[in-house]
Amino acid sequence: MERRNFLRGAIVTGSAAALGGTLWRGAAYADPAQPGAGPYGALGSADANNIRLPAGFTSRVVARSGQTVPGTSYTWHNAPDGGACYADGSGWIYVSNSEINPSGGAGALRFSSAGAITGAYRILSGTRQNCAGGSTPWNTWLSCEEVDRGYVYETDPWGVDAAVRRDAMGRFKHEAAAADPVRRVIYLTEDETNGCFYRFTPTTWGDLSSGTLQVLRASTATSGSFTWATVPDPDGTPTVTRDQVSGAKRFNGGEGCYYADGSVWFTTKGDNRVWRVDPAASTYELTYDDSLVSGGGAPLTGVDNVTGSPSGDLFVAEDGGNLEICVITPDDVVAPFLRVGGQSGSEITGPAFSPDGSRLYFSSQRGTSGSSSGGITYEVTGPFRT
Repeated sequence: MERRNFLRGAIVTGSAAALGGTLWRGAAYADPAQPGAGPYGALGSADANNIRLPAGFTSRVVARSGQTVPGTSYTWHNAPDGGACYADGSGWIYVSNSEINPSGGAGALRFSSAGAITGAYRILSGTRQNCAGGSTPWNTWLSCEEVDRGYVYETDPWGVDAAVRRDAMGRFKHEAAAADPVRRVIYLTEDETNGCFYRFTPTTWGDLSSGTLQVLRASTATSGSFTWATVPDPDGTPTVTRDQVSGAKRFNGGEGCYYADGSVWFTTKGDNRVWRVDPAASTYELTYDDSLVSGGGAPLTGVDNVTGSPSGDLFVAEDGGNLEICVITPDDVVAPFLRVGGQSGSEITGPAFSPDGSRLYFSSQRGTSGSSSGGITYEVTGPFRT
């Protein structure tokens, strides 16, 4: 599916009506309390889990930090963060990072074709503050350490093969990863106020043990052309990776990253923006910026993890804001899809769809307690667009 650039003449539905305002090149606004708000309609009343969803959708809790996952002997990890889903026969697996330091790591939930939990287990241990990451076309999970000179670990969602540290992918404050099977590279974000955007080209596609780490180099403008420049020392010593290449483009707090249909989308939390990189044309552009919303009331604030659905929609989780997951459609509509209530000390993490696109998984990292030990992982089922 060909995606248009978001918010170029978009219809934007947010938390406040701002008729006649401008968000990005002449956007119009609608109040989400009205029946037509967003592609799924208005959010309904809070359900038993204090989640507001559109009509036809339901939620359930599938795991809680510090508690045994039902029907298993595995205790779900604290501070659940980035996640992804993998087909497992007629069922699927949801993997989830643990953003604590020390210990971190990642765990997994296994589901039957009917959605019943059939297993839960650890897939990575002994690492630090595993925040986001990304899946690979060969069905592994790249778990990223969000610490100074952190590593990327390649893990097995089935928990059979031991996790492997991928030194060649660089040591920096890793956030997310997204695989591009066309150009055979992995894109990487960096969670620093003056962070960079990277790509890693393996020597052999499917083997991340060696390769070349490069950084996006461009002017300070919000759009334009770019080039890739090789990072001389991916180990980051004595000079950190982001300072090794003159002219490297700076991004304020790189977060989620997602590849689809020839484009790479990533978010930056420091300025609440969504960016698009076109690797074929070697261009980049700012595609969402809440500061451009006239009168405030932007529909999407606190941008963080991002994923996509089979329909071509993007789903962006909020760290803060109204604790929403917002949808951005190929028709350039931006609107809340769900809102979690009563958890103002938390953030939404790890959105990922089951392989058939019928179920959305995500976590509230600190739940109602505001503590890393209070994390809650949810499943949402309903008539998702296909």
